[in-house]
Amino acid sequence: MKQFAGRVAVITGAAGGFGREFARSAARLRMKLVLADIEAAALAALQEELHAQGADVLALACDVRHAGDVQALADAAMGRHGAVHLLFNNSGVGCGGLVWEHSEADWEWLLGVNLWGVIHGVRIFTPLMLSSAAADPDYEGHIVNTASVAGLLNAPNMGAYNVTKHAVVSLSETLYHDLQLVGAPVGASVLCPHYVPTGIHKSERNRPQDLRNQGAPTASQAASRLMTDKAVRSGKLSAAQVAQATFDAVRAGRFYIHTHPEMLDAVQARMSDVLQQRNPRDPLAAEPRLKALLQARLKA
Repeated sequence: MKQFAGRVAVITGAAGGFGREFARSAARLRMKLVLADIEAAALAALQEELHAQGADVLALACDVRHAGDVQALADAAMGRHGAVHLLFNNSGVGCGGLVWEHSEADWEWLLGVNLWGVIHGVRIFTPLMLSSAAADPDYEGHIVNTASVAGLLNAPNMGAYNVTKHAVVSLSETLYHDLQLVGAPVGASVLCPHYVPTGIHKSERNRPQDLRNQGAPTASQAASRLMTDKAVRSGKLSAAQVAQATFDAVRAGRFYIHTHPEMLDAVQARMSDVLQQRNPRDPLAAEPRLKALLQARLKA
């Protein structure tokens, strides 16, 4: 996708983190924006900010776990603009702990937002984009799905999150191949960031009441919260820098978007284990102090 001005971008999870920076970047490129998030106040503040800069912005409350909400988002975008050119399936949440200690509610929440949100976005918006392409010989489109480096690796104490992000990578790769198969003028990318200060470590604030756990967290869950909070807040790369890298990838038609190339050695090592039929190596072997700290907290 080469042209952005005057075209339509739909962004889920737009009220903060990557989504907010995608919106700001798109506004600077003079795109028309359709923004969605579950956090109404933060979304309204972003809409006001971008309106003040002269951007064309439509903001809607949307819980991407629900197909009806995503369909309503698509209907609103098409009703207002008649086409969608750039889609960011970006909503995401996180929680950790030993994989057998994840509750059913944990699984339902993470799968609902991180995976079903992307599924709904792909299932509902892709046909609309293909229809627009069939009607406009100059149409260009692109879909960006936010995964994580956790979709390429399997760190311990992050089971449910890892599962959702691996699924998003798989879905995105298949989407890319399917679009190529039919010769569509629609590209696809998967964003695989490492730790960036986005606020995902505070995602419990948006957890639906009926999916909240009862009782105190286990030692592994408490350790995950503490360590993820520290890791996210200490990230050196900003969400704005990730947004810039993402738009650069869209412009170049690049599928894999790696924000932390130093993590690719670990990805290569994992692939080598698969190819050589070796047992998975310890993802924390290179960080013995971190592993010792985690093990100590699990015994607390």
